[in-house]
Amino acid sequence: MTPSVEIQKEMAGGQRSKWAAYRDLVIGRPGLWPLLRFELTQLLLANLPGALGLLLRGKCYPMLFKSCGRGVVFGARLTLRHPHKIELGAGTVLDDNVVLDAKGTDNEGIRIGQGAFIGRDTILSCKNGDIILGDRVNLGFRCEIFSGSRVELADSVLVAAYTYLVGGGHPADRLDVPVLEQGHFSRGIHVETGVWLGAGVIVLDGLRIGAHAIIGAGAVVSRDVPAYHIAAGVPARLVRDRRADQDPGTP
Repeated sequence: MTPSVEIQKEMAGGQRSKWAAYRDLVIGRPGLWPLLRFELTQLLLANLPGALGLLLRGKCYPMLFKSCGRGVVFGARLTLRHPHKIELGAGTVLDDNVVLDAKGTDNEGIRIGQGAFIGRDTILSCKNGDIILGDRVNLGFRCEIFSGSRVELADSVLVAAYTYLVGGGHPADRLDVPVLEQGHFSRGIHVETGVWLGAGVIVLDGLRIGAHAIIGAGAVVSRDVPAYHIAAGVPARLVRDRRADQDPGTP
């Protein structure tokens, strides 16, 4: 059974109290102090508008995370799950309505490098998996990265709006059991340095996109893409090698 299905059943009618289920779902560790610190910070600061909100979140939010570098910008209405498993590099910007969900029983969680930008309404969602973003990664608005094992974007990856990296899925072999109850699988996704994913791209589980490749808008990537290649279409097909466009005299 997938972690999301377990949560669904637990919140709907589990044997534990709703309070205990909430603590495990959101905070991810026992103790009254982590719960109070999280609740007070969110209650007082999450919706505070303007420069004052940015200032106070910058002062108070870092204590919630596993680690937080200098100069991180926290937008309004952030949704956090298991923040003690989230690492933020210096100079990272989290725009309004970002979701950082590091849930899991034995995963490492989310690690974001220095100078990254996470656009408005973007979701990073772990289901007992890990999400690793390198330095200067830029995610446009309303993107989603889902990880049931490990999804990694190397340095300087550019991801345009509405892009979805699907780091897992459900088997559907049995006809007598709903897909929702057939468990899950995840092989992970690796996106190498300098890749550009155009708007609305979908990257399926188990794939590697090579360094400096470009994926055209709206493409569905269902197989590996070599370094420096351009791919487009549904399903995505290789269009050309970017190196072929270079002047032979260009270093």
